[in-house]
Amino acid sequence: MMKKTKSLYHGHRFPTSVISQAVRWYFRFQFSLRDIEEVLFERGVTVSHETVCRWCDKFGASFAHRVKAAHRKPGSTWHLGECS
Repeated sequence: MMKKTKSLYHGHRFPTSVISQAVRWYFRFQFSLRDIEEVLFERGVTVSHETVCRWCDKFGASFAHRVKAAHRKPGSTWHLGECS
């Protein structure tokens, strides 16, 4: 019998989509924590910049690992030759 593992986001008040989007914006686009707080507020999500900071600390490493793993697929690299 397989043991069911809990989600990385289990026990958090906000949905997985909100947390992962905030972490993505922080690391991918280098938004400030207060910018992310404001953008989420405009979308109807009230969250403090301190909470976003905790999410980035907690989920940032796994986010970076998933991005790097996606870029390491075989055959996804190509090289340009020099033009004469």
